[in-house]
Amino acid sequence: MSWIIARRRHPAAGYAAIAGLLVVVAVGYGALTGFGSGASASAPAQNATDIAQGRSLFLDNCSSCHGLEAQGTPQAPSLIGAGAAAVDFQMSTGRMPAKEQGPQNDRKPVTFTQQQIYDIAGYIASLAPGPQIPSASEVSTAGADAALGSQLFSTNCTQCHGFAGAGGALTYGKDAPPLTASTPTQIYEAMLTGPEAMPVFGDGTLTPSDKRDIIAYITQTRGETNPGGFSLGRTGPVTEGLVIWLGGLGFLVLIAMWITAKRRDTRVDLDES
Repeated sequence: MSWIIARRRHPAAGYAAIAGLLVVVAVGYGALTGFGSGASASAPAQNATDIAQGRSLFLDNCSSCHGLEAQGTPQAPSLIGAGAAAVDFQMSTGRMPAKEQGPQNDRKPVTFTQQQIYDIAGYIASLAPGPQIPSASEVSTAGADAALGSQLFSTNCTQCHGFAGAGGALTYGKDAPPLTASTPTQIYEAMLTGPEAMPVFGDGTLTPSDKRDIIAYITQTRGETNPGGFSLGRTGPVTEGLVIWLGGLGFLVLIAMWITAKRRDTRVDLDES
């Protein structure tokens, strides 16, 4: 017991106790918050078995359009260099596997489990470097600036998706899909990969912080009430003005028909008399 007391009196004992306490706190914090599991929650690390499983799934379900080595065919583009993020976005929204030829803008029921999607994405990522699936921390809106996100969204996204992310029509029969059902990960992946007619917003154009701000604005807008009541799809003032104009015009037509009918009845009464 005396040697323990002697060590406690050593000048370094206090520092050792503080260091040990910090280690205990760090371990406890990691256990409570899932430290180190942010990336795995979004995209678990892929091993050789997962990649082999992904290749098998790709050959069975995707190679008929994209080619046996994902090199592309006249029906579908090459996936070499597309990256795991593009695969996860297209498959997690049900756009792929495609049910028909042509643009795949609309969300559809998802065909595969999330793990199967990760396996296929891991296989495509193994072919060549490309955008990776963002981790949970990368898409987290904690501390994000939704007001700045509103400005960034208005500058870069409103022209196609509408001011509230309700979607809109584009040229050549294309359309920008609504963002009402998109997860933060899918929104981030869309900015990274630029699906269909959407441009790619790399980190040089929109920084990761900018992307989180935009996601914060989109998710915040979904929960906002409509001050005017009926939202009309939240597609903007053009739709609202059109409804008001058509409604007002229809009301005037009805009034004119009613006045005309009254005058006709009056003339009939006069002729009979």
